[in-house]
Amino acid sequence: MSGVTLNKVVKRYGNVQVIHGVDLKIEDGEFCVFVGPSGCGKSTLMRMVAGLEETTEGRIEIGDRDVTRMDPAERGVAMVFQTYALYPHMTVEENMGFGLKMTGHPKAEIKSKVAEASRILKLDPFLARKPAALSGGQRQRVAIGRAIVRGPEVFLFDEPLSNLDAELRVEMRVEIARLHNDIGATMIYVTHDQVEAMTLADKIVVLRLGRIEQVGAPLDLYRDPDNKFVAGFIGSPAMNFLDAVVTADGKVEVPALKTSVAVPVTLPAAGTKVILGIRPEHVDVTEGDALSIELTEALGGVSYDYIQADTGERLIVEERGDHRAAPGTRVSLSFDPGRAYLFDADTEARIR
Repeated sequence: MSGVTLNKVVKRYGNVQVIHGVDLKIEDGEFCVFVGPSGCGKSTLMRMVAGLEETTEGRIEIGDRDVTRMDPAERGVAMVFQTYALYPHMTVEENMGFGLKMTGHPKAEIKSKVAEASRILKLDPFLARKPAALSGGQRQRVAIGRAIVRGPEVFLFDEPLSNLDAELRVEMRVEIARLHNDIGATMIYVTHDQVEAMTLADKIVVLRLGRIEQVGAPLDLYRDPDNKFVAGFIGSPAMNFLDAVVTADGKVEVPALKTSVAVPVTLPAAGTKVILGIRPEHVDVTEGDALSIELTEALGGVSYDYIQADTGERLIVEERGDHRAAPGTRVSLSFDPGRAYLFDADTEARIR
């Protein structure tokens, strides 16, 4: 197996630049997730690693090889797509072994590798079936099995769970995590779903408009975001953001909450506009009349209150336990200032 290194990688379509000098190192055996909103360049970046998109500038290495100008078949990668791309007239066994058959591998070797992939993915009962007789999750496992039998240095997953329903997505997340633990391969996974990123990744790469916003372990990005974009993208529900201003007495006034708080960071000058961020799970609902609850989503062990401030700003607050605030109730909110984040109102960079 091998790691992947991107060095000042650029992608242009004509005069339009979509990837802007990306530098990234993915260690051997690491599970790296590219995450970001639609159009951020995550799939383009993966396709450049695969060789399906030409690299305009920069260098891509897999292991100790420069693969920047190599054909996809020479790079030692295998890709699992959003669509299963299975041959409908072939059985599961034939689909999984087809790539090796086309490259002239002996039948015995193909059979052995398909059997091993089938064992790992628990596909033995389905080897004689054709794709039409499989569920969506089973088809995706066959597509993953087809990648495994090739014995690649790097596995690439391009939003492989997008076509599955919610229950199957959870099941397949577990399957992919188990697969990584079993074979220890380097894996790059693209998704717009930050829950998938948080649950699967050793390393998350947050992308926006073709640039890396931050790289780190899931909980590091959750606890220590560099800017408002990363803070809002990582975490579900998203972090609440409220307009605020630095006061002369070294506090931060938050008009939406009708309060001032002493946030333990180095504050800019008094009168500076800032953005205060606080996660829904770090806010407590208390008796008061500062805000109005518009809607409550009761999900069993947890509920989410959707709250509108008199300023027009909206917040989401998580409640646990048996008590639930009813819609229309007037409440106040409290939180530990040490759990709050401050961001520059202009640059959106974190104030630490």
